[in-house]
Amino acid sequence: MIDNEKVLEILKNVIDPELGINIVDLGLVYGIDVFEDQSVKVTMTLTTPGCPLHNTIETAIMYELKEATGHTNHIVELVWEPQWTPEMMSQAAKEALWGGR
Repeated sequence: MIDNEKVLEILKNVIDPELGINIVDLGLVYGIDVFEDQSVKVTMTLTTPGCPLHNTIETAIMYELKEATGHTNHIVELVWEPQWTPEMMSQAAKEALWGGR
């Protein structure tokens, strides 16, 4: 049985190709819904609205969720509110990028 915590662990395998940090620690994941059939909806944002890597990140999410659940009917909903800011990153991500500053 998959739950929100397990989905977060799965999504830590999805790395932003430009920054080399996973999307969870970057603070890009805003919400997770796990449905009765074990399909998952991930509500997320990107660091910038024009991010050219949107498809790459979405494909990686879908791949990781399929590997973990066996399902292919997952949803990735991209939202722009609230707007992402560096303050949304985990301490580990800040340290990786800026040495903790």
